[in-house]
Amino acid sequence: MSQATLPSTEFPPTAVPQPARVPVRAGWRVVLLVGLGGVAVLLAVLAVSLGSVRIPVPDVVRAILGEPTETASWAFIVTEIRIPRALTGLLAGAALGVAGLKMQTLFRNPLADPHLLGVNAGASFGVSLVLLGGGSALTGGVALSTMEGLGTVTAAALGAAAVMAVMLLVAALIRSTVIVIVIGVMVNAFVLAMVDMLVYYAQPEAVKTFTDWSAGSFQSVTWQALPVLAGMVLAGLVLAVLSVKRLNLFLLGEGYAESLGVSVRAFRWTLMAGAALLAGAVTAHAGPIAFLGIAAPHLARGLLRTADHRYLIPGAAVLGATIAVSAGILSQLPGSEAVLPLNTTLALLGAPVVTWVLVRLGRGGRGLEV
Repeated sequence: MSQATLPSTEFPPTAVPQPARVPVRAGWRVVLLVGLGGVAVLLAVLAVSLGSVRIPVPDVVRAILGEPTETASWAFIVTEIRIPRALTGLLAGAALGVAGLKMQTLFRNPLADPHLLGVNAGASFGVSLVLLGGGSALTGGVALSTMEGLGTVTAAALGAAAVMAVMLLVAALIRSTVIVIVIGVMVNAFVLAMVDMLVYYAQPEAVKTFTDWSAGSFQSVTWQALPVLAGMVLAGLVLAVLSVKRLNLFLLGEGYAESLGVSVRAFRWTLMAGAALLAGAVTAHAGPIAFLGIAAPHLARGLLRTADHRYLIPGAAVLGATIAVSAGILSQLPGSEAVLPLNTTLALLGAPVVTWVLVRLGRGGRGLEV
């Protein structure tokens, strides 16, 4: 179809990526992605070596190889706490980075992230029913039988899935992306209000437990839970990779994508389901983690200087993993027994970096295009 038959509003000239520049920069972009991947792996190794308990590097290596260490507890700390924590950070960062990228492309909004779908709010509501519901006056002091015996991971997954189902139904019924995103904000606010009610009537001890979960943590994931998290994240990343071509077409406008054979409603549903899968898996296992979904995609665009999702998807994944593992290391305050909340560390670490990248983009005359 010729361009002249398309609505003019679908083609804001400044929003169209520059495909002609991709072949020229393809080489160094690949090199940069490989380098960033190497940095993420090195940070994961560093995360295994550092922590509140000082363990000599030779003993860390012995623990990884399954050999006896000088102190028996060191082997347990390395294999049962630090390695799962580092792997969880890699998976969570990659998942949230790609989920945020998909949301920003879908809604053409630089501030979009999985929170807009209410995924974190749904997960929080599920966990709040388990941790707060049993002792709350709201439930008349009677434990919610359907939630009894469920762990926080299962409850968070069910809560996120319930909200995701509502939003997918909305996306299937309503064509306007703007209306969908506004409804998402309303659903998010409504679910969080219910969480606030449960918190208000709960016992102080239960509130403390719920607050700790809300702060986010990578170290609560065990070897038993890790395969489930890895499987869900891998499935979500595969869905994202398979959507590369249609994501690039979405940058040119829904009308243009539809004219080339893309079923907008079906693809939008697929994008939201994939993003909710990634964000829901992370939230269920590590708690609601903010910031990464917004920061990683913008860093990827700034460093790779492209809107091509062939590079942005791996870029957002490795940058998200890098930020997450770095925050995990710093939150443990190596050499100290104190542990900072993960979300606090993420904001303290990432906000200055993202601000610096955005300032460079602004001074270079480039806007924040999605």
